[in-house]
Amino acid sequence: MASVCHILLPSFLRRALRAFELKALIRSSGCELSRIGRSRNWRLSATREQMSEIIEKIHQSDEASWQWLIPLLEKNKGNFTQTELLNLVRRNPQISVNELVIMANCTIAEARKAIDVYEWGES
Repeated sequence: MASVCHILLPSFLRRALRAFELKALIRSSGCELSRIGRSRNWRLSATREQMSEIIEKIHQSDEASWQWLIPLLEKNKGNFTQTELLNLVRRNPQISVNELVIMANCTIAEARKAIDVYEWGES
């Protein structure tokens, strides 16, 4: 099971125009978004795959006021382990090395190794 990361989103509603749409976009990926008490800060609870999905959706939306969220999520997303890369390739068997590098933010060598392990059944 994938581990869930908790990310603090300071002044979430004040930083994002059309915040209702951004909240819906985040929740549509299966993440939990909750306000911390009565403050203006929010907490996002998401797995690494969900964070990747949110980043991709924000890129597609081209909303300028949402772009601050991308580096924050990428920083907290962390690096994939070789097992996680292999699982990602198993879910997307037609993925190319470049797509895997972009999606997982890994090196070309790590992506090639994961694809080779999947294709050749090596360990």
